Amino acid sequence: MNNRVLAAIRSQPWAILPEYLGAIEAIALRALDNPAVIALESGDHKDRMAEAIAEMGSPMPGTRSVAIRQGVASIPLFGPIFPRANAMTEMCGATSLASLAADLRKADASAEVRHILIVSDSPGGQITDVRAFAALLGGLSKPVTVFVSGMCCSAAYHICSQAGEIIVDPFALIGSIGVAMCGSYQVEPDGEGEMEVTIVSSNAPDKRPDLSTEEGQSKVREMLDGIEEVFLADVARGRKVPVSTVKQSFGRGGTMSARQAKEAGLIDRIEAGGLAAVLNKLSGPVRSATPRRAAAALSLEVEQLRAASFNTGD
Repeated sequence: MNNRVLAAIRSQPWAILPEYLGAIEAIALRALDNPAVIALESGDHKDRMAEAIAEMGSPMPGTRSVAIRQGVASIPLFGPIFPRANAMTEMCGATSLASLAADLRKADASAEVRHILIVSDSPGGQITDVRAFAALLGGLSKPVTVFVSGMCCSAAYHICSQAGEIIVDPFALIGSIGVAMCGSYQVEPDGEGEMEVTIVSSNAPDKRPDLSTEEGQSKVREMLDGIEEVFLADVARGRKVPVSTVKQSFGRGGTMSARQAKEAGLIDRIEAGGLAAVLNKLSGPVRSATPRRAAAALSLEVEQLRAASFNTGD
């Protein structure tokens, strides 16, 4: 049974930090004493998540995770990303894109909301539905800002790259652009003295590539490269740069510090004041569309026209 669980997880591409995929496998196997799980539990992710939620505002009626504060709807993008709700989203603080999409649409349609803030602390996740969700976020009628409180990596960055502005905490981690897939092959009979053998149909030799060979690995890499091509194109469009820039300057799959990400163009600015400062700026009084200097010039022009009209006797 354990082998089947691992095979199911490893049979699909992931856009996630590698240590988190190891933790997901361990949690799925209920191996809670696994070092990958212990490392995550000992980190400060839960504390950051609780602090962020407390700052976001009051729960927005009719939504699962939206908080609203003076016209700003904050939506958390926390933990590993999955297309739909599952045990990880219900028990471990992971994100369901289906639930998040419903909340996003309600926030966009609400007359109370004038700005949407995505608060990201995610290592990425499954690639299923990520592109559709990114397109949804990029097509909203309300302006969208992203604040990265902890991490915005892989699938999370794919999503957040479509926002109008990306602001990050000075200690945030950004990037890890790319797609990966785990696999295994039989080296010797398993502990029960059996060896698994897979037979595929005659016209589907690549259905089960032999990962022990370079040819088999090449087949999988070709598939991942096709997915990555779409990923890179979306990021390039969202960040308004050529695909070549994403390939050469956006980390080549590595994770960047806030300063590195700013220099490379992955983000727009670093906010030393954190989430509280971003919320204060977004939820402050709406500025007049006419700047003060332009308003003063307009008043002067009006007075001059009145004086001219009086002198001509009109």
